[in-house]
Amino acid sequence: MNTTLDIITRLRVVPALVIDDAKLAAPLGHAMSAGGLPIAEVTLRTPAALESLRAMAQVSGLCVGAGTVTTVAQAGEAIDAGATFVVTPGLDEDLVRFCQQRGVPIIPGAVTPTEIMRAQNLGLGLVKFFPCNAFGGLPAIQALSGPFPEMKFLPTGGINLENIATYLAQSAVLACGGTWMVKREWITAGRLGMIEDACRQTSEFIRH
Repeated sequence: MNTTLDIITRLRVVPALVIDDAKLAAPLGHAMSAGGLPIAEVTLRTPAALESLRAMAQVSGLCVGAGTVTTVAQAGEAIDAGATFVVTPGLDEDLVRFCQQRGVPIIPGAVTPTEIMRAQNLGLGLVKFFPCNAFGGLPAIQALSGPFPEMKFLPTGGINLENIATYLAQSAVLACGGTWMVKREWITAGRLGMIEDACRQTSEFIRH
């Protein structure tokens, strides 16, 4: 199992990173891998994001994607920098088709029946449910999985170690996204040991 979606299915969590200093990116990737979570969604929210993604893509065994992608141009830059998957806040058909043409999995945000239908019609089987808490959390996902039994969800926003088990127990949830194991302040302060420990705690919790 080594395609991007296989890796997400196996790990069941996608850490979302906000990196302000690209020099920290590669050491961060090594720390996450050592902690048992060799996957990173580098959010394009800082000037250092693209350079950070490029650096993390060089870390052996680390699956690196781009998050907060809102334009085709951003997606192209991210893929060129080494992103093996793309995550978007919402559903944009041009973005989806561009990533499909490039052969890179895209996980768009979709929280309404209309958006999910559009995602399905574009050939997608996995969408991001974001912001999860604001749009009804697990009850909303359970309700949506009724008319869309084939669709899988990646809830993000309000997920943590206290509630992730409840989400992962739902068959419609493929994996969860979050930042609790890679907090921005930890990254900025270079607290790699703390991040490695938090990743290990998360990966062991999910496995058991």
